[in-house]
Amino acid sequence: MPAPIRLRELIRTIRTARTQAEEREMIQKECAAIRSSFREEDNTYRCRNVAKLLYMHMLGYPAHFGQLECLKLIASQKFTDKRIGYLGAMLLLDERQDVHLLMTNCIKNDLNHSTQYVQGLALCTLGCMGSSEMCRDLAGEVEKLLKTSNSYLRKKAALCAVHVIRKVPELMEMFLPATKNLLNEKNHGVLHTSVVLLTEMCERSPDMLAHFRKLVPQLVRILKNLIMSGYSPEHDVSGISDPFLQVRILRLLRILGRNDDDSSEAMNDILAQVATNTETSKNVGNAILYETVLTIMDIKSESGLRVLAINILGRFLLNNDKNIRYVALTSLLKTVQTDHNAVQRHRSTIVDCLKDLDVSIKRRAMELSFALVNGNNIRGMMKELLYFLDSCEPEFKADCASGIFLAAEKYAPSKRWHIDTIMRVLTTAGSYVRDDAVPNLIQLITNSMEMHAYTVQRLYKAIMGDYSQQPMVQVASWCIGEYGDLLVSGQCEEEEPIQVTEDEVLDVLESVLVSNMSVSVTRGYALTAIMKLSTRFTCTVNRIKKVVSIYGSSIDVELQQRAVEYNALFKKYDHMRSALLERMPVMEKLTTNGPTDVTQPNGEAEPTVLETKPPPSGLQPTSQANDLLDLLGGNDITPIISTAPPNKPASAGGELLDLLGDLNPTGPPAPAPQISQPPFLLDGLSSQPIFNDITAGIPPITAYNKNGLKIDFAFERSNTNPSVTVITIQASNSTELDMTDFVFQAAVPKTFQLQLLSPSSSVIPAFNTGTITQVIKVLNPQKQQLRMRIKLTYNHKGSAMQDLAEVNNFPTQSWQ
Repeated sequence: MPAPIRLRELIRTIRTARTQAEEREMIQKECAAIRSSFREEDNTYRCRNVAKLLYMHMLGYPAHFGQLECLKLIASQKFTDKRIGYLGAMLLLDERQDVHLLMTNCIKNDLNHSTQYVQGLALCTLGCMGSSEMCRDLAGEVEKLLKTSNSYLRKKAALCAVHVIRKVPELMEMFLPATKNLLNEKNHGVLHTSVVLLTEMCERSPDMLAHFRKLVPQLVRILKNLIMSGYSPEHDVSGISDPFLQVRILRLLRILGRNDDDSSEAMNDILAQVATNTETSKNVGNAILYETVLTIMDIKSESGLRVLAINILGRFLLNNDKNIRYVALTSLLKTVQTDHNAVQRHRSTIVDCLKDLDVSIKRRAMELSFALVNGNNIRGMMKELLYFLDSCEPEFKADCASGIFLAAEKYAPSKRWHIDTIMRVLTTAGSYVRDDAVPNLIQLITNSMEMHAYTVQRLYKAIMGDYSQQPMVQVASWCIGEYGDLLVSGQCEEEEPIQVTEDEVLDVLESVLVSNMSVSVTRGYALTAIMKLSTRFTCTVNRIKKVVSIYGSSIDVELQQRAVEYNALFKKYDHMRSALLERMPVMEKLTTNGPTDVTQPNGEAEPTVLETKPPPSGLQPTSQANDLLDLLGGNDITPIISTAPPNKPASAGGELLDLLGDLNPTGPPAPAPQISQPPFLLDGLSSQPIFNDITAGIPPITAYNKNGLKIDFAFERSNTNPSVTVITIQASNSTELDMTDFVFQAAVPKTFQLQLLSPSSSVIPAFNTGTITQVIKVLNPQKQQLRMRIKLTYNHKGSAMQDLAEVNNFPTQSWQ
């Protein structure tokens, strides 16, 4: 058989290939020749063939068929064969393949070889791909070589010991005696690998960490010699003596000094020397300074030293290298909470980084800028951040807007400034703001009574002819509906009032309704605002009636439903229109033990605010039905109709429920009743006491179980109407205190009808000594799978609590 081509010729041939297909053809042809040579047990050219195979492997072609040939080369007595064999083993084998265990005996023999270079090959291979079984078998030989006087072998043995410890941590103590004299070595290679070994041992064992803390003075002395020594050609890198060893020592000092006063005090002086004596004109010096800063920040260092470290990071921010600026911003972000004042000194430099062209630096600068905001600099920082919001890329706008909202809420110097800032954000980045921005701003405006006239005037001017920022239009529509009379009367004192007529205000809202930019939610806001203005304006009521009646046939179902209900208010319940459309009261936040905001993405459902006052003790008033907007998670949910206690007189809220009952397409029209209980599709069932055709085997479920409150559902089916399911809820309390003012509410999809009867009590006794029961009737004519959202409100341990939950695990027998 002719001699195979050399590796150099193969490389030259492959590089001449013009296409990928041509290269593949060359590789396949050469692989076929190599396989033939392997089958013929050609010992003469095995080394050359394996070398070519490794080159193909590095190009990404399969070379697994050469694994056993590598083992044969390792077993050879020739050094050149062993070198290629061990290289092949490191590239082609790993511990997931059983073939590697066949090497164990060869490596053991080579670790005891008389030639240091063969021993070095064996140490490198074991340290690269040795499995836990190999490490256990060969740890003794590695420990023996770690004690040898040969520095070439000691540095390789130290790195191999690191791999052994990672694979088999319980062998760590075996290497402890050998580490005693490692730091006394003059050879920098041995010193470097010894520090790596000590670092690994300290990170993996608290006992080792305590044991090696006594080495801090010795490490300090080595580091001092490095920074004070003169020029050494062997170790010099850009004028700095062995920066790699310095960095390793600084990392080990960081681990040893963490949470230890004595060790930290011993290294304070040397850290100060490194920080002040290291040359910063080269990247090498910056690397050492960065490790020094990390060490200073991680140990219990003196306050002056920490300020020095932050000043170093401040200098990094002025560096032309983007990587150094990014590293500085990331490090400052980690330290800003503990050293806030020191970082504040570099605020102007950090804000300048917002103008950087690199997006990663921009993001870090933005995060750090928000971390630096406080009550003293809120105006200046917000000015810079609003300018950044105006000019930044779209991917930054959402996070920047959220940060501005949070900072403004926490540090706003006045309500007017707060409102102006949020409006500026909505004007600049309205399409990118969080879903809860609209209800939060509405709540802020509602609670700022003295700012109503100013706010509605600003919002009116902001949306004149520009409906592109939908959240801004939604807030403006809501405010115009609430405070349109203040806009028309020109009562604004904070700025010059504008002259607006009632017709001009309605023109704007009608433009919102017909605009192509307006989403369904925005149109809902605008129609509701127009309806509210019917009680605030005097000359345009007929025009408002006409607009509302037009949208009673809208293709948008949500808009149509609103319009039909508002039309009914005009026609049948005009006497209660002013009471229903009166201004919103001040909204107060409650302490909750669950999610407090159910917000919808812009364009899905009108946001509502959950922070409402709890109902009076022992009662579940019918006006609670209005709170069911809180439960709406989408447009397919219909609110419950809650029955009031029997002795409660009729109210406006009850009449509103009558109105809803009249609007039910399947329910017969009825006049407003004189009792508190509203007409309902299921009312006929309440007069039938018999539900004794109970579907056998409907298992009860636990609908809610959190913070000691447990809600169980039991099910019954009617024999007169199989589409009706009667659910009996039982609420129990396992805590040590009673839960008072308990209110249970529920909502189901629009294809269902739901009636919630009065509860047995409003107090749930502690220690499971009693329960509250309440009956829910659900009509499911289409036999669809039942889903329900529930809202729980109660007082416990002096705090008002509320929580939301979704129940999806109803038994099949309960709805089919």
